[in-house]
Amino acid sequence: MSMTRVHSRRRLVLLAALVLLAVVFVAITLGSSRWLRLGRIDLTSDRLYTLTPGTAHIVDNLRAPLKLTLYFSEHAARDLPQLRTYEQRVREMLQEMVARSHGRLRLQFVDPVPYSDDEVSAEGYGLTPINGGSNGERVFFGLVGNTLPANADSESENEERLPGNTLSIPLLDPSRETFLEYDIAKLLYELDQPSKPHVGLITSLPVEGNPVIGEQPWTVMRQLGQQFDVKALDASKLTRIDSDIKALLVIHPKHLPADALYAIDQYVLRGGHLVVFVDPVAEMDNTPFVDSNGNTDDHNSDLAKLFETWGVQYDPQKVVLDRSRALRIELADSSSMSHPAMLGLGQQELSHDDVITASLQRINISSAGYFDLSPGTTSRLQPLMQSTTDAEVVPSQRVRESINNPGGLLDNYKPDNNHYVIAARLRGTFASAFPERAKLAGHLGVSGDNAEVILVADTDLLSDRLWVSYTQSLLGQPQLSALANNGDFVTNIADNLSGSSALLSIHGRVSSQRPFTRVLALQSAADQKYLAKKQELQRELAVTRSRLSELQPAKAARADTASAEQRAEIEQFLRRQLAINKELRDVQHQFNAEIDALGLRLKFINIVLVPSLVTLFGLLYGWRRSRRSRRRVSG
Repeated sequence: MSMTRVHSRRRLVLLAALVLLAVVFVAITLGSSRWLRLGRIDLTSDRLYTLTPGTAHIVDNLRAPLKLTLYFSEHAARDLPQLRTYEQRVREMLQEMVARSHGRLRLQFVDPVPYSDDEVSAEGYGLTPINGGSNGERVFFGLVGNTLPANADSESENEERLPGNTLSIPLLDPSRETFLEYDIAKLLYELDQPSKPHVGLITSLPVEGNPVIGEQPWTVMRQLGQQFDVKALDASKLTRIDSDIKALLVIHPKHLPADALYAIDQYVLRGGHLVVFVDPVAEMDNTPFVDSNGNTDDHNSDLAKLFETWGVQYDPQKVVLDRSRALRIELADSSSMSHPAMLGLGQQELSHDDVITASLQRINISSAGYFDLSPGTTSRLQPLMQSTTDAEVVPSQRVRESINNPGGLLDNYKPDNNHYVIAARLRGTFASAFPERAKLAGHLGVSGDNAEVILVADTDLLSDRLWVSYTQSLLGQPQLSALANNGDFVTNIADNLSGSSALLSIHGRVSSQRPFTRVLALQSAADQKYLAKKQELQRELAVTRSRLSELQPAKAARADTASAEQRAEIEQFLRRQLAINKELRDVQHQFNAEIDALGLRLKFINIVLVPSLVTLFGLLYGWRRSRRSRRRVSG
C-alpha cells in the first residue's frame, strides 16, 4: 500500500509540474513577444538580421517621429515565391529597426489590391508596379516614409495631420538585396534632414551654362540641383571650405591657387567628402590651345600636389584605349566607325559591390585617364569603373591628333592585358600636402583613419553629348532621354557622400539566398557534358551536309549512283544521330538520378535519421532514469 501511495504521489507531482511548465512556457512566450522584442538573437552565419553600427546610429538619433508604410501586393504575388520570400526579409529588417527606435519609427503594412484606395495611394507616392502577378495583376512592392508631427500622440492624429516631407523607394528590387539596409537607412536619414544637403562646386568647365548667351546648365547639374543645394565656389578667392558643404565636386582643376589647394587639403583632413574629376583630354574645355601670349594649354587637368601626398599615381598625358568597348561614332562624311578612346563601359566594368555603381547598366566616357597607387603607400584604391584587359595606354597627344581619323588609334594596337582603374574610392589616412603651413591656426597635419576621396579620370562623361539625347514631343517641347547612366553615376556619388558618416559606413550585405551548391555543381557538370555532346552533333551535321553537297549528281548519267551514295550517307547519319540522342538522354538521366539521390539523402537525414536519433536519445534517457528509480526503490 505504501508503495502505491508513493507512485500516486509522484504521478500527481509530475502532472502538476507539467501543467506548471506549460503555463510558464505560454507566459514566457507571450511576454517575450510583447516586451522582449529587443532581446532577439541572430544565429545566421552572416548576421543578416543584425543592424550595422551605422544603421543603429541613424535609428538611435532620429529627431522627428517617422512613419514607414510597406506596400506589398500580397494577393497578386501569391504565385511569386521568390518575391514573397524577399518581402519577408524586408519586413523583418523594418521590424528590427522599429524595435530599436523606441517609438520614433512606426510601421504599417498595406496590400494595394486592384481598384482600391490603397492602389491609388501607392501610385500617388510614385511606387513602380511590376507586371506578372496572379491573373495579370500589377504587383506593388515599395516603401514610403513620412515625417510625423513631433507632438503627435495617436495614430488617428497622425493620419489627420500628414506631414509635408515624404520620400519613397519606388521598387524594392530583389537584385539590390545586398544594399537593402543601406537603401532603408538612407531613406530614414534623408527624411530626418530639415533641408537639402549643400554640395560645393569648383570647376573650370561651363557645367552651369551661360545665361547671358542662353546656354543651359548641363543636364547632370540640373539633376543635382533637384536633390542638392549646389553652391559654386570661386577658386581664386577660396581660403576655406565651410563645414556645411557635405560633398565637394572639383571638376577639371587647372592651375588652382595654392590657397585653394590648401582649402581642399584641409577639407579632406577634417573629414570632408571630396570628388575629383580630372582628364588627360577634356574635350569640353573651350580654352584656346595657344592663347594670344603664346601660352599653350593641352586641355588636361591634375591635382598633382595632393595626389602625390595621398599616394595616387595619375599621368595627365596618358589616355586609355579599349577596342572591345569602343563606341561607334558618326564621321563628317556620314560614315561611322568605332572610336577606341570613346568607351561604353557595361556592368562587367562597373563595381557590383559598391552602392554607387551596383545598379547602373552603362556609363559612356571619352579620352579617359587612369589611377594607380604609388609603391609603399598605405591607402586603398577600390575601383568603381575600370577597362577590360583588351586596353592599351597611349599618349594624349596622339588622341588629340586623331580627331579626324580615330581609326588610326588602332594602328599597331597592343593590349596591355591589364584592368585600368578609371574611377575609384581612395581610402586611408592622409597627411597634409602643406606641412609648411603647420603653424597656421586650425591646421591639421593628418586625417582620421578612414578619410575618403572619390577619383574620376574623365570629365567628358559629365557632358550631355555622351549620355543624353533630345527629341521633340508632340507639343514641340524638347524631351530628354538617357542613353547611359552617367547622370545617375554623379547623382549617386553626391547622394552617397552627402549623407552622414554613419550612412557611409553601411556597406553591401550578403544575400539571404542560400543556393544548393552541391546541386548547382552537379547541374554544371551535366550541362558541360550535354553541351559537349550537342557541339559534337552540330559538327557532324555540318560535315554530313558538306558531304551531301559533294554527292549531288553533276550529270544525269551518274544520278543513280549518286543517289545510292546519298541514301547510304543519310542512313549512316541518321543512325549516328539516334546514337548521340540516346547518349544525350543518358547524360540527362544520369544527372536527374544524381539530383534525385541527393534529394533522397537529404530527405532521409531530415525526416528519418535526425528524428530517429532524437527519439532514441529520449528513450535511452528515459530508460536510464526509470532504471535508476527502480534501483532506489528496491534499495
